[in-house]
Amino acid sequence: MVTGTVAPGRLRRRLVIAFVLVAGVSAGVLAGGSYLMLRQARYDGSLQRAAADARYQLVLAAQFLPLTDARRADLLASFEQNGRHVLLVADDTRASNPRYAPTPGRALRASVAAGQLGFQRSAGDAGSHLLVVGGRIPGSAAELYVVTVEDDLVDGLNQLRTALAVGWAVVVLLAAGVGNTLARRTLEPVGRASRAARAVAEGLLDTRLPVRGRDEFSAWAASFNEMAEALETKIEALSRAQARERRFTADVAHELRTPVTALVAAASLLADQLDTLPADARRAAELLVTDVVRLRRLVEELMEISRLDAGREAVSTQPVDVVAVLRGIVDARGWADRVTVAGAAPATATDPRRLERVLANLVSNAIEHGGDEVRADVRHAGESVIVEVTDRGAGIPAEHLPHLFDRFYKVDPSRTGPGSGLGLAIALENTRLLGGRLTVHSEVGRGTRLRLELPADGGGDRCDA
Repeated sequence: MVTGTVAPGRLRRRLVIAFVLVAGVSAGVLAGGSYLMLRQARYDGSLQRAAADARYQLVLAAQFLPLTDARRADLLASFEQNGRHVLLVADDTRASNPRYAPTPGRALRASVAAGQLGFQRSAGDAGSHLLVVGGRIPGSAAELYVVTVEDDLVDGLNQLRTALAVGWAVVVLLAAGVGNTLARRTLEPVGRASRAARAVAEGLLDTRLPVRGRDEFSAWAASFNEMAEALETKIEALSRAQARERRFTADVAHELRTPVTALVAAASLLADQLDTLPADARRAAELLVTDVVRLRRLVEELMEISRLDAGREAVSTQPVDVVAVLRGIVDARGWADRVTVAGAAPATATDPRRLERVLANLVSNAIEHGGDEVRADVRHAGESVIVEVTDRGAGIPAEHLPHLFDRFYKVDPSRTGPGSGLGLAIALENTRLLGGRLTVHSEVGRGTRLRLELPADGGGDRCDA
């Protein structure tokens, strides 16, 4: 049963980021919108109160008409004593308090000159925030501007903005925590399924997922368990079938060994007497001797493949001259006029008997299926020694290449060609024991190239052909 927690991954981070973005943007829009609406409402309220107060102050200022110098001084002193900061613009501009004496802007002066109330907001000394509302004094061309200090209003708005910013940050942090928790819990089944799939791929076929609840993930886990159980059953059946096949091959090879040995001995005696036989019997005897030889080879290959399956084949390494081994194979089997050996490679630490078996099978396969123009090239590439056996035969169709190293596989569906279909399979098994790699490349009409790649130990002298 696969359990545990999911390590943070890209999907989990993306989910958390998306959750934080949604919560952060939503909270930010709500907080920003609320602040702007409240700010505008507070400023509008302050302006309405200041405008109402300015109208009243203009009426009071009319009591000081006509505005002589003494009356101007009295007007300014009276407003200042009542806690009103004003600017009086007649022939000149006078302020009731020099600390609160902003200069009216052009727009404000234009509104007042047109007989309307106007306002402006400006900064005073020491960073104070001032609201100036002005109008014309009734019955006079003089202008009176009432200055309202909005420091308390601005401080309150700043505190509100700070509180909203802190609240937004808290919401984002909470969203990150909640999003991380939800993402972890949501992706937990995905992580378990990923680990379970990896375990099944590594051969742990008894891996199962816990089924909890009735949600989609539980249904998914149940389906995965059914699939894993079916896969385990199928693979066990295949393994048993493969084991039976291997036992059958070993048993057949063992049972055939004794009678085939007797047949080979009898065929050898018969081969010595072929010249003394009548012509019609001689042909039958030749066919018999040839088939007995093929049968002996088949039994030997079956015995070898059985030993390879049983893992009873030991590997004994020593420095080997690959080019010399190839030349020896070609000369010993009478292929010198059909196979060209070329190239160079350093001595390689490998099993000479198995290497000879692999190379002989590759060259034999090229001769049997590729005609008389066979070339074996040896070269050293990096940490490997590469042997390529190339023929110019008819080539192998692409659909047959994936099965070329399968046991008893033949490209010819009628199976009338030479060989048992075990040669390349035996070569592949021996190549694996040597730690090498065997591949094939073929083009129809152009020929086939079998490539053997063996690890080189990097020592020894170069062996030139």
